[in-house]
Amino acid sequence: MPAPIAVADSITRVGPEAAGAVVVNASHGGIYAAYLAAKLGAVAAIFNDAGVGRDRAGIGGLDYLQQFGMPAATVGHETARIGDGTDMMASGVITFANALAAALGVGPGQSCREAAALLQHAERIDRAPPEAIEGAFLLIADDPQVWALDSASLVAPEHREGIVVTGSHGGLLGGRPETALKYDVCGALYNDAGIGKDQAGISRLQALDARGIPAATVSAASARIGDARSTYEDGIVSRVNASAAALGLRDSMTARAFVAELRRSLSQ
Repeated sequence: MPAPIAVADSITRVGPEAAGAVVVNASHGGIYAAYLAAKLGAVAAIFNDAGVGRDRAGIGGLDYLQQFGMPAATVGHETARIGDGTDMMASGVITFANALAAALGVGPGQSCREAAALLQHAERIDRAPPEAIEGAFLLIADDPQVWALDSASLVAPEHREGIVVTGSHGGLLGGRPETALKYDVCGALYNDAGIGKDQAGISRLQALDARGIPAATVSAASARIGDARSTYEDGIVSRVNASAAALGLRDSMTARAFVAELRRSLSQ
């Protein structure tokens, strides 16, 4: 019997329905998102390639899932809005597939819908869950604290008085402003995921402006998506929102400089 297809705006918004299903999710195709798909027990997965980016991090999850026996593929960030599963199914075009997905006939140029149908015939195998990946790290302990969060889904109440540097893409989930960030914080950084279709990769920035939160994205070419420490250590700011610009923060700064300047502003 073919596996069911579960469509979601983010792999972090998928629940028990993922087990044994083909998860078509509009998260980036990096290792952290792939880890979550494996942890959920999906039989196969399709992600957004997030502009591929530095060290091909936007598709790094494909090889990661290959080792756990899971077929996986990505759609192009210019063909479907990152963070929008419905648009992914309607408009997404496959750009990359791992060997297990290719063996089922999945390949570049196919529609997402066609690829998902092929992945419904993936073999269900028992696999040991991968070793847990820690996703939250305290970068600067002095107030205002700076946290590195590989996924924006890890933002918690204890981060309200700090700055969060995330590995997540800067796209709203399903275009909904309330998904920009779960809690108000003092500042936020994301990866622009190549910006992509309808500039979806930076759509959180305006939504955070409405909440008075200074925010920016770093270029996907500069930092590995899904890796918050790379955002901080390697990132070059690609876009800032109006709240950040009002503090003198600007495009082309390093992420380190953005955080340092924001901390200085918050301390005055």
